[in-house]
Amino acid sequence: MKTECSDLEWTLRCDLAACYRLIALHGWDDLVFTHISARIPETDHHFLINPYGMMFEEITASSLVKVDMTGQPIGPSAYPVNPAGFVIHSAIHAARDDVICVLHTHTTAGVAVAAQTQGLLAISQQASVILPMLAYHDYEGLAVRDDEKRRLQTNLGSKQAMILRNHGLLTVGSSMAAAFLLMFTLERACQIQIAAQAGGSSLETIRRHILEGTEVAVTKATGGMDASVLVWPALLRRLNRLNPGYDQ
Repeated sequence: MKTECSDLEWTLRCDLAACYRLIALHGWDDLVFTHISARIPETDHHFLINPYGMMFEEITASSLVKVDMTGQPIGPSAYPVNPAGFVIHSAIHAARDDVICVLHTHTTAGVAVAAQTQGLLAISQQASVILPMLAYHDYEGLAVRDDEKRRLQTNLGSKQAMILRNHGLLTVGSSMAAAFLLMFTLERACQIQIAAQAGGSSLETIRRHILEGTEVAVTKATGGMDASVLVWPALLRRLNRLNPGYDQ
């Protein structure tokens, strides 16, 4: 496969396969379900998605399926594409040219928070980072109908993260690294919320003026750098130690 695609596409394939394996490594996968997609910038809305039937921990750069905006594979593949994955991801890729990666999970903590009327609460530092960029989408059943695409697009708008009520979590980014770091932060915020609620005590909410200053504080804490650029190489080193071979 490496000799059959551009250098840009191959790099994207390696990052996407790494992202799938990192999701599995963190225990956020759901057998062969949920999805991560990557749009190939040099094409007319072609994107890469997981081969439906492979575990996330075994996905490689070469095994990823390239599809067009109608869901039709481009080139041969031994695996189909998850219809629900196609509806959600094609909707967002069609509406957001700034988005390269769309990441969607069904974690226990994520779905638990997605089932709560108030959604994500401002009770943790992680939540304070995510809340300004967080949207919500109401549950409409399994995402297999094309008419849901418009509502997904409208509800996400220009945000970078979304809670799919009764369903799970979704993040987008201009790179695989950006989408993964956002998901890590959103997932951790959900885990903290469920743990805090299980403690049985009343919860302390972060004051509004502190929430409003979070973006400036994050910029200061990272020295103005994109935090995902700091994290991604370290994640790949960890993956190479624990589950190498994603870049095949």
